[in-house]
Amino acid sequence: MKKSIAVLLVEGFADWEVGPILPAARHYFAAEVITASLDGNAVRSIGGLLVQPDKRLADLKPTAAAMWILAGSEFWAKGPRAGLSEALQARGRAGKPIAAICGATLALGHAGLLDSNPHTSNSLDFLKKNLPTYRGQNHYRDSFCVSEKGLITAPASSPVSFAVEILRTLYPDQEEMIQGFRQQFAGEFAAGSAPARKSAA
Repeated sequence: MKKSIAVLLVEGFADWEVGPILPAARHYFAAEVITASLDGNAVRSIGGLLVQPDKRLADLKPTAAAMWILAGSEFWAKGPRAGLSEALQARGRAGKPIAAICGATLALGHAGLLDSNPHTSNSLDFLKKNLPTYRGQNHYRDSFCVSEKGLITAPASSPVSFAVEILRTLYPDQEEMIQGFRQQFAGEFAAGSAPARKSAA
């Protein structure tokens, strides 16, 4: 059965943070990808891509999709968004997985989902600075990605680890394929793997 992924995009979302997961999920695992913005209007990525979402946040049923992904952006530092915390809380209560990367982890914090669940973000200081009510210090992990209890979090620098943990949550019986996807990226920086650069002369 095809699984659906709802991706919440906001103005200035970071292209590379959702760049690895969306093609992998849609192309290799035949997932249905649904895009949404807070108001249904088009948003422009930090890289300049203009995206017209399929839906607005209010159109998404909190428990309908197999996975929610929140893309990072400096936009999230402006504070909580109307209706989003309630939707995230409803999804959390239903035990439905949520994945947030970079600044989008702030949305989880505003919803209270970081207070008692293991998580990571850009840094602990980043969360403390941007979340006045943050109480999850004891659950913070300095890690490439944390995936526990249906909550997947990652810093901006770990989009591939983020993608891998989302795929593992959605497709736990496809570890061999997921590892193949991971190796596509890991191989680029493996010791001795860089090809010799040819002189332009």
